[in-house]
Amino acid sequence: MKINLSYFVTFILLFSVALAFGEGSNTKDGYTISGFISDNSTGEKLPGATVFVASLGKGAASNNYGFYSITIPKGNYELKYSFIGYANTLVKIQLRADTTINIELAPSAENLSEVEILGEGINENVSSAQMSIMALTSQTIASIPAFMGEVDIIKALQLLPGVKFVAEGTSGFSVRGGSPDQNLVLLDEAQIYNAGHLLGFFSVFNNDAIQNVQLYKGDLPAQYGGRLASLVDVSMKEGNNKQFHGAGGIGLISSRLMLEGPIVKDKASFMVAGRRTYADLFLKLSPNEDINDNALYFYDMNAKANYAINQNNHLYISGYFGKDVFKNDDFKMNWGNATGTLRWNHIFNERLFSNFTFIASKFNYSLGVPEGGDNAFLWESALTDYNLKGDFTWFLNNNNKITFGFSSIYHDIFPGTLEGLGESPTFGKYSIPSNYALESGVYISNEQNIGPKVTIKYGIRLSSFSNVGPGTVYEFDSLGYVNDSSTYASGDFYNTYFQPEPRVGIVYKFTETASVKASYSRNAQYIQQASNSTGGSPFNIWFPASPNVLPQIGDQVALGFFKNFKEGMFETSVEGYYKWTKNAVDFVDHADLLLNQYLEGEILSGKGYGYGAEFFVKKAIGDLTGWVSYTWSRTFKEVPGINNNDPYPASYDRPNDLSIVVNYNFKEQLSFGLNWVYLTGMPVTFPVGRYEYGNTIVPVYSARNSYRLPDYHRLDLSITWREKSKPEKRWHSEVNFSIYNLYYRKNPWVVNFVNDVNNPYVTYAEMTYLFGVIPSVTYNFRF
Repeated sequence: MKINLSYFVTFILLFSVALAFGEGSNTKDGYTISGFISDNSTGEKLPGATVFVASLGKGAASNNYGFYSITIPKGNYELKYSFIGYANTLVKIQLRADTTINIELAPSAENLSEVEILGEGINENVSSAQMSIMALTSQTIASIPAFMGEVDIIKALQLLPGVKFVAEGTSGFSVRGGSPDQNLVLLDEAQIYNAGHLLGFFSVFNNDAIQNVQLYKGDLPAQYGGRLASLVDVSMKEGNNKQFHGAGGIGLISSRLMLEGPIVKDKASFMVAGRRTYADLFLKLSPNEDINDNALYFYDMNAKANYAINQNNHLYISGYFGKDVFKNDDFKMNWGNATGTLRWNHIFNERLFSNFTFIASKFNYSLGVPEGGDNAFLWESALTDYNLKGDFTWFLNNNNKITFGFSSIYHDIFPGTLEGLGESPTFGKYSIPSNYALESGVYISNEQNIGPKVTIKYGIRLSSFSNVGPGTVYEFDSLGYVNDSSTYASGDFYNTYFQPEPRVGIVYKFTETASVKASYSRNAQYIQQASNSTGGSPFNIWFPASPNVLPQIGDQVALGFFKNFKEGMFETSVEGYYKWTKNAVDFVDHADLLLNQYLEGEILSGKGYGYGAEFFVKKAIGDLTGWVSYTWSRTFKEVPGINNNDPYPASYDRPNDLSIVVNYNFKEQLSFGLNWVYLTGMPVTFPVGRYEYGNTIVPVYSARNSYRLPDYHRLDLSITWREKSKPEKRWHSEVNFSIYNLYYRKNPWVVNFVNDVNNPYVTYAEMTYLFGVIPSVTYNFRF
């Protein structure tokens, strides 16, 4: 008999909740201690901090918002609160009733000079039931050699196992063989559709404004959905509610400034940060008119404020705005993201925590020839989301932590409009109608301890996706030509998909420092990107599932072994995975993707599959810190109508990926950073022959992705000198010198095949590379 896994997981989840109630969840079994764990120097909450009762051998960790809850019997206890990089705090208590204890931990002077590689509790990587997750702190990211002196979160993530950059210098990345549009990137819970500045050479994340970053590789928590490959969850700083502080930097191409401080001490605070490149200012100094006429820059701003109404209610508001600009007399283009998040934390009681959020997010771009130029035109496109969500954490008892909630996103996808400009335009106005859709989900998940050695995590997300009018649906024949259409009025729900998405994980702890984990997860993706490039260009088109385009469904199983040594100084892990995708999207050869009203006729779907092994060794404590990650993986697609229906390597199939990251503190004032990366070359399709048709020479191409570009490798180096720290000084500064691509490796960016001007029957390959050796100097400060 065939059993539907989704229904089976739902049954087990509901059964365990009922069983937990049967075990007792009221105060007869004990009393609950709850509260927030914060940094005593800034007042910011500390997610993942722990409270432990040694006499009972029981503990609990704070959630993503710093809230914790633990239920223990009546009695006298000593509670130990701890978090890596902070001094432990001991609290003695006579427990006779439910009690609220808010704790502020002090940064440990012993660890202030050390580089903290991962911001999580000691042995958390071993004991957590969540698999395929990695975290980075802003300190870790700042210690990695920076491209042109600009610290970059995305490029730091690309050094982790299972994560590969998709092209030299870009912010696009592939996780376990997935495409960049299969990554859900969130900034304070708002979706970022394009995370790159300057065509992807820098990311949109200003490290000075960031508190922490978490990467989930496929095994997403049940509250997240809509993507197949990964989740990157970036949180902004809340702002220091104790004292006014600032930080910033001045570099060769950009400067930045972050300010934070209390609005009402210990009750409300703010943070605001901004940065701008100024390469365009130096271009104006050039005597060459073709150069000094250009403007090329980006700017962005982060802002956040929060207010503690009372013990049980806390409001947050945050936003981001960024824009890139390039223009001259002949051409112009710009693109940018804007987000806004309004969040309300509410504590119903000592065991039930809630977070309600309203989010608005927009990505738009435009390009064209300015009026007055030949063939003046303007092309504009945009994607706007409005999202309402509610998330609940229910600390049912010490063995069951239940999360549940809902979300609903309204998508407004505007593919674009092209308009001729000027008094006598060469063409009129051409627009592709917007696509509207409603994407919703409800979820429930439980993390359950079964004895001291086993923890299981299981849950289900039920997602739905509805196309909403006005809209037109075309019917295509086998060759992709339109043979009929149907039109729907505004507000009509004319197509709906439902998809159960179960997730199951288990961890078995051999000891406190060694464990084995296994997981299974399913995710559905309802919107995707049409792109002719693997480099992560911002000028791509997003399109939704529809009657012609089925949602992509991805399943993944993973197995891993985790072991720590010397009280958490060394962390090691090995993870293997296998993933498979239904309705994997690809496009016919020579597809017309831009401003194509009949884009769905260019789409083909089939299946994808991939597998791999990830090895990770990290040293997190001491003067010498860093990590080594190696990934071996393969990723394939099999799509009817492509490559003679045979399997072919996916665009991001790069079997070998090695990253080495080293940081060394010579002394308090001087530190050294190094990273070296190596990747197998990207698969490509090359011309292998030609034939003459009439007076035209037509190339004959190889099988899809049957060739590879040369392997990629690069060494980066940085040296940081900081002034000697003195307790009475408020101003602290450092100078960072970095070199990108130290040994001048000419890594291919693109290979073009060019006909010889003297002999059209002779073709040669022409490789373009972007960067040689790039030195940079940045002056950083904080006060």
